Amino acid sequence: MKTFLRSFLIWRIKHINNKVFSMILSGVIGGMAGLAAVVLKLSVHGIEHLLFELKFDVLHYFYPLIGIIITVVISRYFMGERLGHGVSDILYTLSRKSSNMRPSRMYSRMVTSVFTVGFGGSVGLEAPIVVTGSAIGSNIGQLMHMDYKQRTIFIGCGAAGAIAGIFNSPIAGVIFASEVLLAGIGFASFIPLLIAAVCGSLVSMTLLGDDILFSFHLADAFHAQDTPYYILLGVLCGLISVYFTRTTYFVEHSIFKIKNYILRAIIGGLILALTILLLPPIYGEGYGFIKTLLSGNMDQVLSYRMAGYELKSNLNLWVFLVGLIIFKPFASALTIGSGGSGGIFGPSLFLGGITGFTFSNFINLTSGDKITSLSNFTLVGMCGVMSGVLYAPLTAIFLIAEITGGYTLFVPLMMVSAISYITGSYFENYSIYTKHLIERGEYIPHDKDRQLLSQININQIVEKDLHTISPEKTLGDLVKIVKKSKRNIFPVVDKKNKLYGIITLDDIRELMFDEEARNEILVSSIMHPPPDSISLSESMDSVMNKFEKSGAWNLPVIDDGAYIGLISKSRVFNTYRTKLRQDKAE
Repeated sequence: MKTFLRSFLIWRIKHINNKVFSMILSGVIGGMAGLAAVVLKLSVHGIEHLLFELKFDVLHYFYPLIGIIITVVISRYFMGERLGHGVSDILYTLSRKSSNMRPSRMYSRMVTSVFTVGFGGSVGLEAPIVVTGSAIGSNIGQLMHMDYKQRTIFIGCGAAGAIAGIFNSPIAGVIFASEVLLAGIGFASFIPLLIAAVCGSLVSMTLLGDDILFSFHLADAFHAQDTPYYILLGVLCGLISVYFTRTTYFVEHSIFKIKNYILRAIIGGLILALTILLLPPIYGEGYGFIKTLLSGNMDQVLSYRMAGYELKSNLNLWVFLVGLIIFKPFASALTIGSGGSGGIFGPSLFLGGITGFTFSNFINLTSGDKITSLSNFTLVGMCGVMSGVLYAPLTAIFLIAEITGGYTLFVPLMMVSAISYITGSYFENYSIYTKHLIERGEYIPHDKDRQLLSQININQIVEKDLHTISPEKTLGDLVKIVKKSKRNIFPVVDKKNKLYGIITLDDIRELMFDEEARNEILVSSIMHPPPDSISLSESMDSVMNKFEKSGAWNLPVIDDGAYIGLISKSRVFNTYRTKLRQDKAE
C-alpha cells in the first residue's frame, strides 16, 4: 500500500499541479462527508423507528439512559476516546495539533452518536457529522502529504460537505466552515469549500432526495409592520442564548464531579429520563415537534402531553413551552456531560423555534388577533438562538433561508440574527465552542505564530547544563567553576536546590582577577535576583510575555520551589524556527 501511495504521489507531482489536485481532493472530501451524513441520518432514524415499533411505553423514557451507557462503554473501553463538544475538539486541533486529526475520528463520533441520538439523547447530529467530515479532510490531507494550511482548508471542506449533506444547504455549509472553523482565511480558500459543499449536497440529494434532516416550505410573507416584534424577538433570542450557554456549562461542570464514567452515565440518564417524562418533546433532536409548531395546527399542538396530561388550554401550552425553554439546555448538557455523543447545534435550533413560536403566540393572544405569523417567527427564532449560541450569525441566516427554500424571510433573519448576536456577546465574550478552550489557553484563534509557540513543550527546551553554586561559597570557588563552564550565567542554589539568585560573567568580570577579593567576597554578596521565573506548567504565550516585560534573555525554571534549569529566548526562537520549517515541509 505504501509503495502504491508513493508511486501515486510521484505521478501526481509530475502530472497534476497542487492547485488542481487540491480542488479534486476538495470534491472527494465533500462527497465522502455527504455520504457519511446520509449514513448517520439513516442509521439514527432507523434505530428510532425500531425502538418505537417495540411499543414499550414505560421503557421509552429510559431509552436515552440505555443509549448513553452504550456510548460510554464504546467510547471509553473500545475506542479510548473522551467525548464532548465536537466542534471545540476541531478548534483545538486547528490551534494546537497542526490540523492533524486522529484517523479514528472519521468514524468514532458517527458510531457513538448513533446510539446517543438514536436512543433519544437530547442532542443533535450536526456536531458528530462535522467532526467526521473534518477528520476525513484532515486525514486525506495527511495521506497526501499536504502542508498545514492545506490540511486546515480540507478540515473546512469536510465540515462544509457534512453540513451541506445533512441539511441540503451548501451555502450554509460553506459559511459555517469559514465563519466558525476557518475565520480569517483568504478569499481563494472559498473555492475548495464551495466544491466540497456542492459535492456533499449532491450526494445527499441523490441518495435521500427531499428526505433531509429538516425542511419547511414558507406559507406566509414578511410584513414590514412586524419589524418592532422582530426586534424584540432578537433581544429575547440573545438572552435565551446566554441562558443556554451558561446552563450548559453549569450542568456539565456539575456532573463532571462524578468521576466514575458508568455511574455518571446512570445518574445523568435517570435525570434525563425524568425530564423527558415531564416534557416529552425533549426526547431526541426534537425536529418533529418543531414541524408541528410550524404547521400552525393548534389542535395538534394542544394534544401534546405534559407530565402525562394533555395541554388542552393555551395557559397550559405556555407553561409547557416555557418549561421546554428552561429544560432543553439542561437536558442537552446532561446528555453530553453524562458521556453521550452529540452537539448543541440542533438543540439551539429547537430552543429558538420554541422561543419564536411562544413569542408569536403570546403577541397574537394578547392582541386578540393573528397579527404575527407563527411559522415565520418560529423559523426566525431558530436563526436568532443559533446565532447567539454559536456566534455564527451568517450561518444561521443562510441555513434557515436554505431549508425554507427561499429568501422571503431574509430581512427579519438578518435583523434578529444581528440583534441576538449583539445581545449575547454583551454578556458572554466567547461562543459556547471557544469559551473553555480560550480560558485554558488551548485555543489561539487565527494566529499561526502563537499556534506554533503553543506547541513548544517547556520540558523540551529547559537547559540543565548550567553549573550552579552555593550562596556560602566564595568568589574564588566561582572562578574555578567559570574555568570549567562554557556558559556565562550561574544560578545560585542551596543543597535543596532552592534558587537564591543569579550571577553572570559581567557581574564578576572586574573582580575575578583580584586575588584578595577571591577569598573575601561571598557569592551571596554579588548575586542578584532574576527578573522573573517560569514554571513548568506555564504556556509559551505566558513565557514570551515574561521575556518581553523583563527584557531578559534567560529566565530560571522553578518547579515546586526547586530550581530545574534555565530557558533562553534564543532557544525558544530556534525551536520555533525548527517547528516552522517542519510545518512547511509536511
